[in-house]
Amino acid sequence: MKVVIPVAGVGSKLRPHTHTQPKSLVPVADNTILGHIVEKLLQVGIQDYVFIIGYLGDKVENYVRQKYPGIRAEFVVQEPREGLGHALWIARETYRHEDSVLIMLGDTIVEADLEAIIASPNSVLGVKKVAKPSLFGVTEVGNDEYIIKLVEKPIIPKSNFALVGLYKIMKPEKLVCSLEHIITEGIRTHNEYHLTDALMHMIRQGEKMVTWNVDNWFDCGRKETLLEANAKLLSRPRFREHDLSSQYPGNIIIPPVSIGANCNISHSIIGPNVAIGDNTTISRSSLSNSIIGAYSELQNAVMHDSIIGSDASFRGLSHSLNIGDSTEINFAQ
Repeated sequence: MKVVIPVAGVGSKLRPHTHTQPKSLVPVADNTILGHIVEKLLQVGIQDYVFIIGYLGDKVENYVRQKYPGIRAEFVVQEPREGLGHALWIARETYRHEDSVLIMLGDTIVEADLEAIIASPNSVLGVKKVAKPSLFGVTEVGNDEYIIKLVEKPIIPKSNFALVGLYKIMKPEKLVCSLEHIITEGIRTHNEYHLTDALMHMIRQGEKMVTWNVDNWFDCGRKETLLEANAKLLSRPRFREHDLSSQYPGNIIIPPVSIGANCNISHSIIGPNVAIGDNTTISRSSLSNSIIGAYSELQNAVMHDSIIGSDASFRGLSHSLNIGDSTEINFAQ
């Protein structure tokens, strides 16, 4: 099977990190967002990839070619960027003649039974129950368990099952025809060409689609959700049960923690839920619930709920105090 991964977005909600890195290459847990996606696909034997690139696309291409030299990768540039439907339309010649195609968004990590999804005789859309369905594409299912309606960011949702960015499409040629329909007819939602509208057109044309409740869905598009994804991914046994204290004597390591190669850590408290990139130096610091990029340096830092980019340097304050009775000191103001 061939997989199409759109990664052309600017990632404005993850500024300032996406000023210099495409959103898909922002680190989370022990990998990048895109790295997590590709490695899950490799586990089920997928070797054919189409990456739809745009903003800082050369960095995505370099990353894929260097880290995954064994895969068959094609790169298609989306310019201008007018939505997910437009991205898939731009790349249509790379997948339209396939028997089926898998589509996975490049800023979302989804955990699901990919083998079972691929084996399904129907088109399959990954979904997850959410508290605020109006923020997402939403599915409505009939009594026969087939999807009867798809709506992108409905004002009044009639379902709380949101599309999570995982699509297995049978007969990709039909998808291409529906994408052509919404683009030639100028059918936009929120001023973009959405895949949701093309899929709804396929359903009206008689295509059978079913939903698949995914196990986990990590939306990595904002700081808060990226840190949440980092914590959930680090909660896996290989991080939670791995004691790093012996590797970093003189420090307190509170699992789950991921520490990259060639890091120098001294007199610090690290964890829980901290991911540190390669070649980073940390001294006299306390870090929790944070992501620290590669080749960074932190001294006298007390950080929580923080994202520090690669090649960053932070030096906090170090105090030697002799404080008498009935004294109040407040550095917060």
